[in-house]
Amino acid sequence: MSERTPALCTPPPKREDIRKHERRNALHTLVGLLELAGHHWATVTHRVGALPVRALLVGKTVMAAERGIRLSVGENSSLHRRQDRADDLVTILGNLIDNAADALRDHRPAAPDGPRIEVDLRERGSLTELRVSDNGPGVPPEKRRWIFADGASTKRHTDDRHRGLGLALVAGLARERGGTVTVAEREGGGAVFTVLLPSQAGAGEREAS
Repeated sequence: MSERTPALCTPPPKREDIRKHERRNALHTLVGLLELAGHHWATVTHRVGALPVRALLVGKTVMAAERGIRLSVGENSSLHRRQDRADDLVTILGNLIDNAADALRDHRPAAPDGPRIEVDLRERGSLTELRVSDNGPGVPPEKRRWIFADGASTKRHTDDRHRGLGLALVAGLARERGGTVTVAEREGGGAVFTVLLPSQAGAGEREAS
């Protein structure tokens, strides 16, 4: 009878040892996410004045990282004008980022830098521009007309039908504030959602840091 290899003779790991490894991995993951959040908070503070929007972007960055997606705020982003209805910006950005993350879950790009979401925030005269782009599958031209309708969704998951309400909510808020929302193809592949909103506060009023 041939001699058994050491690997086959090694007893299985004890359950308590497995739990220790799981706890250690969970702790390392938490520490990494906290460090990521802290770094991103410092970066976003220089570019975004509204505290609720800052908090949303940091939270979504951590959420994206957990899914293997890199979320970044454009280097030229600047949103420091005081916002009377910052909660609207939070709702709009939150839904657009979630939509991009869901699209990337369905389609993992082969790009060297992996799945990415980029958020750009600009003040253009009397307008506030919010732009969310991703390098996912994009939105075919024939679907762009109805994608903002109630319940519409480009997702293939039948158990997530409620997600289609997110883009309808974005469009509704944009219209309510006298603004617009559009979707276009991203250069290099993917989708770009752009929301333009008339500013709700005076152009000279700045958000306190």
